Amino acid sequence: MAVTAAMVKELRERTGAGMMECKKALTENGADIDAAIEAMRKSGQAKAAKKAGRIAAEGVVVIKIAEDGRRGVMLEVNSETDFVAKDAGFQAFAEAAAEQALGTDVSDVVALAQASMTGTDGTVDQAREALIAKIGENVQLRRLVRFDRVEGVLCSYRHGVRIGVVVELEGGHEELGKDVAMHIAASNPMCIDASGVPAEALEKEKEIFRVQAQQSGKPEAIVEKMIDGRMRKYLEEVTLLGQPFVKDPDQRIEQLLKQAGAKVLRFSRVEVGEGIEKREENFADEVMAQVRGA
Repeated sequence: MAVTAAMVKELRERTGAGMMECKKALTENGADIDAAIEAMRKSGQAKAAKKAGRIAAEGVVVIKIAEDGRRGVMLEVNSETDFVAKDAGFQAFAEAAAEQALGTDVSDVVALAQASMTGTDGTVDQAREALIAKIGENVQLRRLVRFDRVEGVLCSYRHGVRIGVVVELEGGHEELGKDVAMHIAASNPMCIDASGVPAEALEKEKEIFRVQAQQSGKPEAIVEKMIDGRMRKYLEEVTLLGQPFVKDPDQRIEQLLKQAGAKVLRFSRVEVGEGIEKREENFADEVMAQVRGA
């Protein structure tokens, strides 16, 4: 019997595995869906798929920069628990996946997952599924940030394994670039300067400051000056150039760069799990649910 698109769709829905894996399993098992599921369970693919829906908000950020400093990647790989994030096998997979990303032109984790994994006979995604089968937790390639066609030099900083920063620096020196990257890791600026702040964010803050200032009961002219002052303060807080340098709060990043004749062209900061809503588990509720289901 020929493998149809409907069969592949059904197998994907029942296992959660990838389309190509489902098609291959069906082809190898005579288009028999039940036989394909059994084969996938034996190989670990179905086991990996079963865990795919579980929240993975722990993990690591891996940074890889080419020797010439002109090309780099930053990859976030997630696990369910901090314990697994510290596992040597998990970290080795994350390192290998990031190295693969650096050596190719893949632009996101979807493309990276389908890329061949060096040292194996399969893809990065197949290596991920094999790791899931081994460690028993969901593992996800979450974010890939690329720096290509770099005009300056890439500098980086990693705080533990959870926060990674890559900075493209024009002028200056390597130590300065690392200091700026470390500052970004600690202070988390929104953008380089005021020109990068979204207009909607500016309007939102301005409206909040206006309401606060008007409650003071001062004349409108004074209110406008209060708003202007608070907006300047806001921009200093959210922009890299306006922030006080973490290693020397008496000096702003803008001054630090100017003294070295340097300029930050762009930066990216990735923190493990940011934006993922972690599930709050209640142990008593979990036990009761199991009792009711027994």
